[in-house]
Amino acid sequence: MTRDDPDAPPGRALPSAAAIVERIVVVAVALALAVLGFFFLAAALVAGALLAAVFLVRVWWARRRLRQQEEDQYLTTEYEVIDREGPQDPRLPPRA
Repeated sequence: MTRDDPDAPPGRALPSAAAIVERIVVVAVALALAVLGFFFLAAALVAGALLAAVFLVRVWWARRRLRQQEEDQYLTTEYEVIDREGPQDPRLPPRA
């Protein structure tokens, strides 16, 4: 019986065994590709996060080093005033 047979009752013909196997293989391959894609995406996100972290640490380290070099450029110290000159002991002679 074929579909062209006018005496055939209207109904669906069952798919052949090869078609069923083909559909199962296509679904299995699609599922495997989806799983591999998920793991590839997860690995790419982790690698991107690690590269971003390394880059940010490198930028922080370079800025820290530049700041240290800038601070080392100037001589700084602490001091304490021991004795102040009073008004009775001026350094300059009186005006003439």
